[in-house]
Amino acid sequence: MVDWNNSDAMEPIFILRGFPGLENVHSWLLILFCLAYLVAFMGNVTILSVIWMESSLHQPMYYFISNLAVNDLGMSLSTLPTMLAVLWLDAPEIQASACYAQLFFIHTFTFLESSVLLAMAFDRFVAICHPLRYSTILTNSVIGKIALACLLRSLGVVLPTPLLLRHYHYCHGNALSHAFCLHQDVLRLSCTDAKINSIYGLCVVIATLGVDSIFILVSYVLIVNTVLGIASREEQLKAFNTCASHICVVLIFFVPVIGVSIVHRFGKHLSPIVHILMADIYLLLPPVLNPIVYSVRTKQIRLGILWKFGLKRRY
Repeated sequence: MVDWNNSDAMEPIFILRGFPGLENVHSWLLILFCLAYLVAFMGNVTILSVIWMESSLHQPMYYFISNLAVNDLGMSLSTLPTMLAVLWLDAPEIQASACYAQLFFIHTFTFLESSVLLAMAFDRFVAICHPLRYSTILTNSVIGKIALACLLRSLGVVLPTPLLLRHYHYCHGNALSHAFCLHQDVLRLSCTDAKINSIYGLCVVIATLGVDSIFILVSYVLIVNTVLGIASREEQLKAFNTCASHICVVLIFFVPVIGVSIVHRFGKHLSPIVHILMADIYLLLPPVLNPIVYSVRTKQIRLGILWKFGLKRRY
C-alpha cells in the first residue's frame, strides 16, 4: 500500500478496479473485449489500406475517413494495455506517470475524434451546398492544414491536465473506477484543491465537444435546406445518401458521450457497473462500429475491400 502522505518521495500507485463484482467472469469479459479490439484493429487497418492502395479514393472525403480510422486505432491502443492487465494478467496497479500518460492520450483522441467529425461535416457541407467549388476549396493543402489544426487543438487543450495532476497530492485512497485512467476519476482522489482542474475540464468539454456538436448541427441544417431545394427526388435521395455514413458515426460518438454525461450527473444511485459499462461503450463503440459503417454504407470502400480480399474483380 502506498504511503499517500509521502507522495513527494514516492510516486503514487493507482489501482484500476476494472469490473468490481464481476471477477468470476473476467475470462468471458476478456474474450468479449479482445474480440472488440480485434474488430476495431482489423476494421480500421482495412479501411486505411484500401484508401491508401486505391488511387480513386484519394479524395477529401476519404482523407477525412482515414484520419478518423487513425484516431480510432489510437483510442484502442490507449485503453488496450490496462484492459488486458486487469482482465488477463490480474495486475491492476499502475504508476501515476503511466496513468497520466494514458489519460492524456485517451482524452486527446476523444477531442480529436470530435474535431475530425466536424471537419467531415464541413466536407459534406461544401460537397452539397457548393459542389462546383468543392475541388478548389478542399485542396490537399487545406485538408492538411485542417488535420494539423484538429491535432494541435486536441493536444493543446488536454496537455495542461496531466501537468496539473502531477502536482496534486492524493489521500482519498488509490482505487480508480475503471480499467483505464480518466481525468475526473483521478481528480476525485486528490486532497489538494482541484477547482482549477475541474473548471478547466468543464470549459474544455464545452469549447470542444459542445462547440463541435453545434457546428455539426448547423452544417446539417444548411445541407437539409439545400437538398430540399433540389427539384428531383432522386437527386435529393442521392445527396442525403452521401451524408448517411457521417450521420451514423456522429451518432455513434455523441450518443454515448451524452449517455455518460447523464449517468454521471443523474445516475449516482445506479450500480457502479452501469457507470463502468457506459464508459467502456463510450470509448470502444466508435473504433468498433465506424469501420463497419463505412464498409457497409460507402460503395467505393466496400468494393475496395471486396477486391482486396479477392471476392470481386477490380472495378
